[in-house]
Amino acid sequence: MKRRDFLKLSLGSAAVVAWSAPLRAEDKPKEIRIGTQKGGFFPAVKARRTIEDTFKPVGIDIVWVDFQFGPPLLEAINVGSVDFGYVGDAPPIFAQAASAKIRYAAAVKQNGNSQAIIVPKDSPIKTLADLKGKRIAFGKGSSAHNLLVAALEKAGLSWSDITPAPLAPADATAAFVKGSVDAWSIWDPYLALAELKENARVVAWDKDVHKPNSFYIVGSDFVEKYPAVVARLNAAFAAEGVWANSHHEEVAKAQAEATGVGLEAVKRFVDRSVYSVVPIDDEIIKSQQAVADRFARVGLIPKPVNVADIVWKWTPST
Repeated sequence: MKRRDFLKLSLGSAAVVAWSAPLRAEDKPKEIRIGTQKGGFFPAVKARRTIEDTFKPVGIDIVWVDFQFGPPLLEAINVGSVDFGYVGDAPPIFAQAASAKIRYAAAVKQNGNSQAIIVPKDSPIKTLADLKGKRIAFGKGSSAHNLLVAALEKAGLSWSDITPAPLAPADATAAFVKGSVDAWSIWDPYLALAELKENARVVAWDKDVHKPNSFYIVGSDFVEKYPAVVARLNAAFAAEGVWANSHHEEVAKAQAEATGVGLEAVKRFVDRSVYSVVPIDDEIIKSQQAVADRFARVGLIPKPVNVADIVWKWTPST
């Protein structure tokens, strides 16, 4: 049996175990507040109501909370206004360096095709080396921040060789369209929209400079108090990930309806995305540690961090 098939089977078995595991009143919260971002498969998951149906039999309500990008989502988890959420690779590093009360719960190994550094179609910038001296937009503390740092390192450039323009996605979109930035490090769906509406040109994809991952993050107090609930959440999202990987049309339609983003752009990024939820293994920890070390090396975090210190170990048999 191929490893991929074995993993699917294991995750399916885990879901059965998690769904059937009894929960005492003291072992469960009244509700789970889940933070999501624009993009991904969450509109389809919400429409299917599989997460709600998973927890309704044990008397737990699901509350969805939307965020523009990862850092504010993790701050919400840190202060206890959200319990569980999905972010890219950089936000947990910044949060851990700030002693946030978070834990890694599960991961999605990305293929590196849904985030890139882009420039206007007629820009003279052709290579990463051409970014020297340029003004570049990115979401501070986001996975696009990590992509930009990694790309500069690969090109032999330092952070001081560019003019950083930390902007939230909506503001960065306006800056890119007006030409007030030379380049933009950004993720889907903003990336797909820039490609289609502005004919933006990709200088480098995520996969060209590093191995990206995304993560499900949980509040440390929440997982310590409700480990069985978090295992159940992981199993539920893992099952949804298996479904989404083979139902791109449904994922795209739900995303377009929920966000108002054009279906053409949505289909573009859905077709280049992956949704498989996996336990955090040594390979993922090593890759994420490289992100942390990179940020420490260039002085973007106040102190080095050890990623493994905040990994909550989940296995499909949990």
